[in-house]
Amino acid sequence: MTETIVVLDYGSQYTQLIARRVRELRVYCELLPHDASREEITRLAPRGIILSGGPNSVYDSDAPTLADFLLDLDVPILGICYGMQLLAQALGGRVERSARREYGHATLHIDRAESLLANLPSPISVWMSHGDQVTALPPDFVTLAHSDTCPYAAIAHPARKIYALQFHPEVAHTPQGLDILRHFLYDICGCVGDWTPRAFIATTIEQMRARIGTARALCALSGGVDSSVAATLVGKAIGEQLVCVFVDHGLLRAGEARAVVELFERQGLEIVTVDARARFLDALRGVTDPEAKRKIIGAEFIRVFEQTAQSLAREQPIRFLVQGTLYPDVIESRAPERRAAARIKTHHNVGGLPDNLPFELVEPLRYLFKDEVRAVGLELGLPEAVVYRQPFPGPGLAVRLLGEVTQDGLETLRAADAIVREEIERAGLARAVWQYFAVLTPLKTVGVMGDARTYENVVAVRAVTSTDGMTADWARLPDAVLARISNRIINEVRGVNRVVYDITSKPPGTIEWE
Repeated sequence: MTETIVVLDYGSQYTQLIARRVRELRVYCELLPHDASREEITRLAPRGIILSGGPNSVYDSDAPTLADFLLDLDVPILGICYGMQLLAQALGGRVERSARREYGHATLHIDRAESLLANLPSPISVWMSHGDQVTALPPDFVTLAHSDTCPYAAIAHPARKIYALQFHPEVAHTPQGLDILRHFLYDICGCVGDWTPRAFIATTIEQMRARIGTARALCALSGGVDSSVAATLVGKAIGEQLVCVFVDHGLLRAGEARAVVELFERQGLEIVTVDARARFLDALRGVTDPEAKRKIIGAEFIRVFEQTAQSLAREQPIRFLVQGTLYPDVIESRAPERRAAARIKTHHNVGGLPDNLPFELVEPLRYLFKDEVRAVGLELGLPEAVVYRQPFPGPGLAVRLLGEVTQDGLETLRAADAIVREEIERAGLARAVWQYFAVLTPLKTVGVMGDARTYENVVAVRAVTSTDGMTADWARLPDAVLARISNRIINEVRGVNRVVYDITSKPPGTIEWE
């Protein structure tokens, strides 16, 4: 890529949104921890740096700080919320506790309709979330805008190209937020907007050819959009050197194994199917902890690929393993490396991999969000049935069957999940809902069916709306759809007498239950 923006993460719940918005504006960016080294940052040759918000006060003893070298890099800097306070403090201004915490909508009055705020009307609505605020400007800074309770809501040092906002332009609650970020990226940082699916494809194919060379590679193909796009990209780069391996681990949805194989055979990819159902079920026997499940499944996947590679290694061994790892997988699995957030869960294809990995990993989508992957898939000419396939976790139904994974439990869950998918798709809601599925809980409740007492399992239905999977809201499915789902599951799935609907958003919950 010819241009990059670095986003430094100070722990804000909105940090990933900053990265998303920058990419929506067709500029590539990477999210780094707030204490990233000078070398980590300069290797990306950033056109600009954005400092995120965060939950700390700049006066907390353990508060993240602003590295001195950032101000010497001679690139534009934009501080948001906590990032603004860090800049003000470092450059000689004053930050104090606000008389009244400001959280929610605020009215921004523009004092100088220039630079970041050029061509914007005044006033505009913005989203505030802060307890501290700047009470005295650093030398040579000017005020761009104020709110009723915040005299310095937007400030700038135009000569040094340092800008700061007390509000959050990255959230939807700031309607002109994209315009403000666009001014920073294009007018101040001089970006041209070359982050497009076509450019990504061309660059990635070139990188894959350079890295893999004449070696052979396996692709872990699940049939989902992530692995499908990864396989297609690497296939375009190295052709017949790539062998796709589809592992039927017995944790798939109803009819999925057959559908995946048929689809990719039609796509012209070489695909080898491995029946590992008994192996995975045996490895998971007696295991109830979700983190343990993910790690076991990740390790078993690698062992299966290792054995498959050995059987396929004719004259030339297989050196590389291609995976469809995405940016949210990396962020959630390796949050301790970000120093400002806690790990949410281990993704089987990231933190769940064994230490003695026998392959070199190739992850062409590692820095993409889901919607970017879909755009790349469409640009590659993949069918919409693949591009918009329901997101499905690598550990499969193992993390939707709470507690021990058993054959009986999988059969019950498959039947319930098929009904959920059928009814939502029949209602024409498949594209409106990000993800929808059933969860088999270990709970049993008393019911009555045919005038007889029952004591059977509870199935939970989960449906969420989202744009990238980093945050999600529970889907407001029509009552009639929920009623049909509940009625069919109870009447058609043996061992279930109660259906509940999950109305938890992310955060505080995750999309999957485990």
